[in-house]
Amino acid sequence: MPRLTRRFFALLFIAAAAVPPGAAAKTHRAAPREPDTAAIILRSIEAVTPVTQGSLRSAWVQYGPGGGVEARAVVNGKVCPTVFVDMHERSMQQRAASDDQFATLCALLLPKGAEQAAIVFRVYHVPPPRTGAGVAAWKAWVREEYGLSVPGPDASEADWMAWSDKVGEKANYHIVPLALPVPDPHRILVFGDTGCRIKDKALQDCGNPADWPFPRIAARAAKLKPDLVIHVGDYLYRESPCPPGFAGCTGTPFGDNWTTWDADFFTPAKPLLAAAPWVFVRGNHEDCDRAGPGWLRLLGPLPFDAAAPCAAHLVPYSVPLGTVNLVVMDDADAPDTSIAPDMVAIYRSEIASLATAEAPSWLLLHRPIWGAVTGPLRLPVGGNRTMIAAIGNGGIPSPVELMLAGHIHTFEAMNFAEKDHVPPQLIAGFGGDKLDPTPSILKGTIFQGKSGVVVKDGLSLAGFGFVLMTKEADVWTIDVHDAQGKIELTCLLRGGRLNCPKGPRTTGEGDLTRTPAGTH
Repeated sequence: MPRLTRRFFALLFIAAAAVPPGAAAKTHRAAPREPDTAAIILRSIEAVTPVTQGSLRSAWVQYGPGGGVEARAVVNGKVCPTVFVDMHERSMQQRAASDDQFATLCALLLPKGAEQAAIVFRVYHVPPPRTGAGVAAWKAWVREEYGLSVPGPDASEADWMAWSDKVGEKANYHIVPLALPVPDPHRILVFGDTGCRIKDKALQDCGNPADWPFPRIAARAAKLKPDLVIHVGDYLYRESPCPPGFAGCTGTPFGDNWTTWDADFFTPAKPLLAAAPWVFVRGNHEDCDRAGPGWLRLLGPLPFDAAAPCAAHLVPYSVPLGTVNLVVMDDADAPDTSIAPDMVAIYRSEIASLATAEAPSWLLLHRPIWGAVTGPLRLPVGGNRTMIAAIGNGGIPSPVELMLAGHIHTFEAMNFAEKDHVPPQLIAGFGGDKLDPTPSILKGTIFQGKSGVVVKDGLSLAGFGFVLMTKEADVWTIDVHDAQGKIELTCLLRGGRLNCPKGPRTTGEGDLTRTPAGTH
C-alpha cells in the first residue's frame, strides 16, 4: 500500500529545487541546487503516518448517539495516526490532548457503510534520524534502510519518480484492522463490572485468573466472533494503593489515569476490542467522584472538553441496529438505597421518553431498576429506590422489549407480572469483579419503594462469565458462558418473555426457576 506516490515526490522535488525569486535576473540559467533531501525523506515518512507502531497504546471502534460509529486510538506523543477507510486515507484528530495523567486520545468518525478500516504504520528496520538531522545522516539512513542512494543535484523529476517507486516497493507496513459494524447484528455479547477490585480491604489478586478472570473472559469471548459488544458499566476498580503484604496487586497502578485504565480495562480487553464494535454504558464507578473524568474522556459518547466540569449525568441516546434499537441510559448517579430528589424528575422524564423510541428497543443501563441481592434470611431483596420512585406504578413504555444492566455482580434473569408493564430483565455484572452472592431463585423478590412490581419467575447463576445473544428469525438465544467459555445456561427471548428451557440448572419451558441442588 505505498503512499509514497510519484506525484508526491515530484512535487517535493520541484518545491525543494525551485529557483529563489530574482535569481533569473542575475543569470541566464539558474544553477541547479540540491533538493532538501532531509525534508523530502522526512515528509515521505509522515505522508503515510506520523506515528510509529510502538506509539499505539490501544485502538477500538464504538457506537455513539444516533448510531454514529467512531474509531478511537490512544497514542504516545501528540500526533494522531492515519486510518485507511476503504483504501482512502483519513487522519484521526485529537479528541483529548495528553496531560500528566492521560496519553493523547485520537478519534475519527467513520463513514456509514464502510467495509474496511485500518490504522497503518510504517515499519522501519533502522530508526530514522531525528528531525533536523543533516543531509548526510538522511542519505546514510536511506542506504541502510532501503539499500538505495538518494538522487543527486542534477536528478530530473523522472529520476525522483523512479526513486520514489523503489522506496515504495521496499517499504514495510504494519496494519491494525479496526472492527466495523454489521448492518443488523445477530451475535451480541454482554457483560460488565470487569475491573480488579483494589480498595481498602476489598482486594482481588489481579494476576490470578481464578480471582480476576476478565483477561481470560475477554480472550474467550473474542473467539466467538461477536458482531457487537455491550459493556454495561463499571470498568475501573483499582481505586486505592495496593496495601503492604498483599502480593496480588504489588506494583499495580490506581486512580483515574491512563496507566490504571490500561491495566484494568484496555490491556485485558485488547482481543475483544479488536473483534467487534462496542457500546459503553456508564457505571457508578464512572461517576464524577471516581473515574468519571477518565470515562468521559476515553469512552464517553459526546465530544470531550478537558476544561469543562465533569458531567454528572448524560441524557439517553439511541443506537439503531437493524431489527433492534438500543437506548443507552446513564443512571450512574441514581442511589440504590436512598432517593435522590433532584434526579427523580429527570429520570421520570427520561423513562417517559421511551414511549417514542423505535420498537423493539432494549434499555441499557448500569444500575438495574429491579435487581436482587441476598437479604435477611437469605431472601431476595433489592431494587433501586431512586429509579423506582421516578417510575412509580407506570411501568416501562411498551417499545422496550428487554432491559440489560450490570452493577450486581452475578447473572440474573427475571420476568415480571403482566400487570406491571415491565419487560424482562437480564443482569450481566459478572465480568470480573468480586462476585455478589444472590439467591438462586428470585421469584417473589421484595423490592424497595412502592412500584408494586412482582417477579413472576427469575433465577441467578453463580460464577464469572459473559452472555452471548444470538438471533434467529424472531428469537434471541441467550447463552450464559462461564469464565472458561463453557455454556452454563441457555435462555430464549421471544414475545416479550424470557424462557430458559435448556441448561442443567433449569426446569421446563416457560419457567426460570432453577431445579434443587442434586437433581440435575
